[in-house]
Amino acid sequence: MVRLVDIQVVRADTLSADSLGNRSVEQPIYGSRGDIVDANGVVLAGTVMRYNITLSPRNAVEFTRKTAAGDQTVTVAQAAAEVGAITGQTGDAILAIISSSLAADPASDYAIVTKAVDVSVFRAVDALEIPWIYFEKKPGRVYPDGAVAGNLVGFTSSEGEAQAGLELGQDSCLASTNGTETYEKGADGVRLPQSTVTEKAAVDGGDVVTTIDSDLEWFVQQALAKQAQATGAAWGTVVVQEVKTGKLVAVADYPSVDPNNVNGTANPDDRGSRAFTASFEPGSTFKALTAASVLDAGKATVGTQVVAPYRYLPGNGANINDSSGHADLHLTLTGVLIESSNTGMSKFGELLTDKQRYDYMTKFGLGTETEAGFPAEDTGILHPYDEWDPQTKYATMFGQGLTTTALQVSSIYQTIANKGVRMPVQLVAGCRQADGTMTNVPAAAGTQVVSASAAHDTSDMLEMVYQKAWLSKVWNIPGYRVATKTGTAQMPDGHGGYTHGYLVSVSGFAPADDPEYVVSVSLADPVKLNTSAAPAPIFQEVMSQVLKKYRAVPSGAPAPALPGTW
Repeated sequence: MVRLVDIQVVRADTLSADSLGNRSVEQPIYGSRGDIVDANGVVLAGTVMRYNITLSPRNAVEFTRKTAAGDQTVTVAQAAAEVGAITGQTGDAILAIISSSLAADPASDYAIVTKAVDVSVFRAVDALEIPWIYFEKKPGRVYPDGAVAGNLVGFTSSEGEAQAGLELGQDSCLASTNGTETYEKGADGVRLPQSTVTEKAAVDGGDVVTTIDSDLEWFVQQALAKQAQATGAAWGTVVVQEVKTGKLVAVADYPSVDPNNVNGTANPDDRGSRAFTASFEPGSTFKALTAASVLDAGKATVGTQVVAPYRYLPGNGANINDSSGHADLHLTLTGVLIESSNTGMSKFGELLTDKQRYDYMTKFGLGTETEAGFPAEDTGILHPYDEWDPQTKYATMFGQGLTTTALQVSSIYQTIANKGVRMPVQLVAGCRQADGTMTNVPAAAGTQVVSASAAHDTSDMLEMVYQKAWLSKVWNIPGYRVATKTGTAQMPDGHGGYTHGYLVSVSGFAPADDPEYVVSVSLADPVKLNTSAAPAPIFQEVMSQVLKKYRAVPSGAPAPALPGTW
C-alpha cells in the first residue's frame, strides 16, 4: 500500500514526465520554400515533398508479415535487401548502417537510410510495412523548366540551403520557418496512431515574382547557344530590357545550367549569370554614351565636322588609332559612329573635361551595381578621373580603359532610348506573400541623365549606323526603324595585357521612333568569326521575335537622313 501511494501520489508527476520523455518523439514540420515565378506566373523554381528514409537500429529485428499465403517471417537481411532494391542501395549497405549505428550507440534509435526520395520511392518502401523503418517529410527543390533561366534562378544544396542566383539573392523572401510536432511510440519503437501533436506550426516562404518572360527566355537562350556554338565562342550573353520601365524581360547566358543537375556543369563559372557577374571592356558600343554626353553638354551637334586620321597623337602623349589603316576621313559626329572611328570620337570626347565625362559615366550607372540585386554582381571598373593616365583619358572615350557588365551596357541604351531617363534595372517585381500582398517592390523612379534632345539626336545617329554600317544587311528587320551599334574589344589576359581574343557585341533598340525594347548581345572569343558579324544574327533574330511577340507597332515615318561625311 505504501509503495502504491508512493508511485501514484507522491511521485506521480515525475514518473509521468519521465515516461512521456521515453516515449515522446519530437520532429520538425518543414515549411515550404516559396516559388520563383516569371512575369506570367510560370513556376521557374518550386517545392515538392521529398522523404528521408530512416530506421531504428535497436529495433531492427525480424518480424512477421501477413500475406495472402499466410504469416511470413522476414529477417533483417531480407528487409534490408527489399529496401535497397527500391532505393538503389545494396542490402549489405543498409545492414552496415544498422551495425555501425549500434557499434557507436547500442541504444541507437535513429539512422538515415537515404535522403530526399520522391513519393514513388516513399510509397514503395512504405508498402513493405517494415515496423522499424520510418519516414521524414522534407520539402525538396524542383525546377520544372530545367535550364530555362537556370543561370538566373540559381539553385539550393541538398539540404535546401540557397547557393546561387535568385535562390540566394531573394532568400529572405523565399525562406520558410520550420515548426515542430511530437508523437508517441510504443516499447517496440512503433509510432502510436493518432498521437501526433503540433507544437509549433510551420510558416511557408513567399513567392519571388520576376520580370522575366520564360517563353522569350527559352527562345533567346536557343538563339544564343546556336550562334555561340557556330562561332566557337567561349561564352555569351543576351539582355532584353523594356525601355520605359527598365524591366528585364530576358537575360540569357551561354553556357546555361540546369538547376536540377548543377553537378552536370563542370565549370563553376557557367553556373552563374555572366550578364551580371562578368565585366569586360565594351569597345565601340560605348561610343553612344560619349556622343550623348557631348551633345548634352552643347559641345557638338549631329553634323559637327572633324578630320579623323588613322592615327591621332594628342598633346598629352597618348597614341590613338583606328582598327584598320585609312586616309584622313572627313566625318560628322554621325559619321564617326557609322565608321566607328576611335580617332574621330577622341576629338569629340576631348571637348569635355575629364570630370564632365566621368560624371556622365556615373550617371549612366557605370562603376556601381545595378538595382537588380543579383548576388555577386560585378560593378565594373571605372577609375576616378584624377587617376587616369594620358592613354586612359582617351581610351575611355571609345570603350577601353574601363569595364562594364552586359547589364550596364543595356542600361546605357535604355537611357538613350527613354529620352535620356535612366530607369532602375528590375529583375524582381516583388515578394508575394501568402495573402497575395506584394512586398519588396522596387522603386520605379527614373533619373534624367542627358536631355531628351540629346538622347533623340543620339538615337537618330544610331539609326544611321543601322542603315549604313557594314552589317546593315545582316541585322535588317523589315518594317521597323532600329538604332544600334557594334563593339569589338580585346579581352584582358588577367596580367595587365590582352589576349588574342575579342569580345564582340551589338546593342540597340527598336522601334527607334517610339522605343520599346533594348537588345544587347555579347560573345566572348568567337574563334571562328571574331568580328561583330558574330553577334549580329543573334540581335536580328532576338529583336525580331521581341517585336513580333509583343506586337510592337511597325514604324510609320522613315528615319531622318543625317550626313556622315563632309
